[in-house]
Amino acid sequence: MKFLADGMLGKLTRWLRMLGHDVEYSPHMDDRALIAKTREEGAILLTRDVELYKNATAKGLDTFFLNEKLEEEQLAELADRFGIDLKIDMTTSRCPKCNTPVKPARKEEIADKVEKDTLEYYNEFWRCPNCGQVYWQGAHWTRIRKTLENAKQKMNKNNRKEK
Repeated sequence: MKFLADGMLGKLTRWLRMLGHDVEYSPHMDDRALIAKTREEGAILLTRDVELYKNATAKGLDTFFLNEKLEEEQLAELADRFGIDLKIDMTTSRCPKCNTPVKPARKEEIADKVEKDTLEYYNEFWRCPNCGQVYWQGAHWTRIRKTLENAKQKMNKNNRKEK
């Protein structure tokens, strides 16, 4: 699945990329350009813009309107609709900044890009071969896991309501 996200969904774009999904995002693309790009790439257009949603669906494009505002609720909506697994797997994860698949990196390869303490406390690193950004599962992963767990709970709760 390839997604194209409108300018309102920058944070969600980063989440989907971490989850391993190909998501194109340009906050400066107008509705006409988004619709053309969606058609050209056969992508699924993600939006919170009602008018864009109506225009894209009227043109027969695969479009998903996100009702929710909070990231964890948006993730729950997408997981439910598209069967997205709300678990980060670094073997398929993409760079949240530029959308390129990340690759494992040895400590000596990234030593000059992270703090000395980071090298001391962590052993697994990943680097984006495109933009050079380095990633590791540091203290911030507690928040990441909590957000994903909350999204799973919301999805399960919503599924129970529908039955």
